[in-house]
Amino acid sequence: MSKVLVTGGSGFVGSHVILQLLAAGHLVRTTVRSLSRENEVRAMLERAGADTYRLGFAAADLERDAGWAEAAADCDYVQHVASPFPISQPKDEQELIRPAVDGTLRVLRAARDAGVKRVVLTSSFAAIGYGHGQRSTAYTEEDWTDVNGPSVQPYMKSKTLAERAAWNFIATEGGGMELAVVNPVGIFGPALGKYLSTSVELVRRMMTGKLPGTPDLWLGVIDVRDVASLQVQAMTDPAAAGERFLAVAGEPVSFHQMALILHDHFGSKVPRQMPDWAIRALALINPMAREAVPRLGIRGRASNDKARALGWTPRSNEEAIAATARSLRELKLV
Repeated sequence: MSKVLVTGGSGFVGSHVILQLLAAGHLVRTTVRSLSRENEVRAMLERAGADTYRLGFAAADLERDAGWAEAAADCDYVQHVASPFPISQPKDEQELIRPAVDGTLRVLRAARDAGVKRVVLTSSFAAIGYGHGQRSTAYTEEDWTDVNGPSVQPYMKSKTLAERAAWNFIATEGGGMELAVVNPVGIFGPALGKYLSTSVELVRRMMTGKLPGTPDLWLGVIDVRDVASLQVQAMTDPAAAGERFLAVAGEPVSFHQMALILHDHFGSKVPRQMPDWAIRALALINPMAREAVPRLGIRGRASNDKARALGWTPRSNEEAIAATARSLRELKLV
């Protein structure tokens, strides 16, 4: 039985990581910005079937030093999941980049000083597959996002710079501590509470008719339960030390294909397909449409061969998307 710190335990990925760690018998401590959220998070996990008597809480904020030493104390491993992911991009990109980079370094320093064996960092495909335009070959863990490339937005920069900072820290200041990184694509699957991730919110908007049309946008899909299982495996598997792992189920899906899956399973109305010229026209007045324009038609295929070599097998795109919608219904959010 190991003690594991999970940062951002109230979030979509963090809560599922906690569920799987508790189910595996670990002691878990998780960070929240305020301990006033402890009862809410504990209740959410218990509704999902967790026995939370082995779960503790610590108050810590990625933008402040206070609390991190106490959070990491006596821990064998750290799962650093917490990172900002907004619905829309901020006007000042540093609002995302600063907490992502500085927060990652705060967690790594606290982990090293506490004698942690290995940190598993939740990075993103955003640190791998952007800034390169269209390409026919699949992205692998050898690829990095070009932060100065076309269509690279502040979120992609934040994840890329935070992961690079983590690898540099391990190389120069890690003191023998190990690092493994998981790079998920768009994360779907069952939501546990009312605070929705960006990907889950996309499904909710499709199901409620809040998305009037589907642009020619494509994204990789992975179920949050499979992200969590890969994170937990990367924590202790000797083969994962010093490695990155793309978490992706299969081929990318378009927004329209996603809408068709929701229609087939739940009878949701299929939004009309929006031609590129309509998105470009909308971009003149709508910031979200403006962000979408450089990604029109780009599919960004990614390989999961390296993760599968660990014995990891993900659910299908369709299963992940359907599970998202089912949970929204169960939570009475659609």
